[in-house]
Amino acid sequence: MAETKVIMPQMGESIFEGTLTKWLKKKGDRVQRDEPLFEISTDKIDSEIPAPASGVLQDVLVKEGQTVQINTVVAVIGDGAAKPAAEEAPAKEAAPKEPPKPAQKKEEPKEIEGAAPVAGATPEAEQEEAGQNGNIRSSPLVRRIARENKVDLSALAGKGTGINGRITKSDILSYIEQGGKRATTPTQPRPPAVQAPPPPAMKFTGDAERVPLTAMRKSIAEHMVLSRKTSAHVTTFFEVDCSHILKAKDKQQAEFERSGVRLTVTPFFVQAAAAALKRFPIVNSSLEGDTIVYKRPINIGIAVNLEWGLIVPVIKNADEKNLLGLAKTINDLGDRARNKKLTPEDVKDGTFTITNPGQYGGLIGAPIINQPQVAIMGMGGIKKRAVVVDDAIAIRPIILLSLSFDHRVIDGATADQFMAEVQKELENWPL
Repeated sequence: MAETKVIMPQMGESIFEGTLTKWLKKKGDRVQRDEPLFEISTDKIDSEIPAPASGVLQDVLVKEGQTVQINTVVAVIGDGAAKPAAEEAPAKEAAPKEPPKPAQKKEEPKEIEGAAPVAGATPEAEQEEAGQNGNIRSSPLVRRIARENKVDLSALAGKGTGINGRITKSDILSYIEQGGKRATTPTQPRPPAVQAPPPPAMKFTGDAERVPLTAMRKSIAEHMVLSRKTSAHVTTFFEVDCSHILKAKDKQQAEFERSGVRLTVTPFFVQAAAAALKRFPIVNSSLEGDTIVYKRPINIGIAVNLEWGLIVPVIKNADEKNLLGLAKTINDLGDRARNKKLTPEDVKDGTFTITNPGQYGGLIGAPIINQPQVAIMGMGGIKKRAVVVDDAIAIRPIILLSLSFDHRVIDGATADQFMAEVQKELENWPL
């Protein structure tokens, strides 16, 4: 049989790398197509990846705990037959040669970041070429982060923690947090490469237990820091009377249970948000450079808390589902997330996110936007409060809702109009 390459899949539109946390098969084991082969972890998903073909796990190219770029070949599945020596020799000769040392290219002037690109070359291609000539290996995501933060990648040349010294997202973000040097402007000569050592990190000196971050926790941390650096976060808050949705929930509970579906309040908020997104499509957009991307589908991500981290599976085309359909989908995604059965498709292409810290008793929160989206809605706890109704004091079940939005794209008035629409949908729910 022909050999089948096993690649690191893309687990979401903003994910460019993943950590292979565990091999479920050993080299030489026989595997069946769609049988779980290895586990991966990103900030969006912690999942088992199935074998793309049946055969024998012929080569394992990535070790457990190693983080690699998407589409990296991590293993090879074949028929288990040994390769003839004649075939192995060319393979060894074709092994990648060690990149030339910078000292061998002293006659070539260093390329200054931000200088005008060569005619006919794209900025991405120019940076890739500069990376090769200057022994700087990095991904497009790393180069974009460097450009946005005006960081000179040459300071990290040869210091990357990725394969063959490749600079990873973790490397560049850590460097920025430690006050990494900024790139010089095109009109200035680059100063000598003398860099003061970063100040020592503050550490607790008392009795403590130190546990390394898990791959998933580390990815979440990086994603949150990047989101704060990317979006202009603003949060608005709304009070909503939940009397109607709680009555509707009690009324339909038995019917849903007969269908084997747990009915919670979450589907009501998803349906209300989907209706509001149709009226205010700017909240369902994203920003790419100087272009606003209006997304046609309404795909709402629901944050699911797990013992080992947080995952945001996505309800595709949420505006086309009724309450029963939303409840079924939410139950299914939540169950599969807790059992590590989510697929890459389950976490892709989200356009808006809802998170519910109120289920643990929290009053409300101001969540961080899930990139590359421009808004996220937070649900507080539903609590009975004394409110004024028709000039009289009444007891009502009230929830606080928050909307964190990117002020680069969404104005405060639009954000409030969106939340007012969500409020109207919930407070006037048909009984």
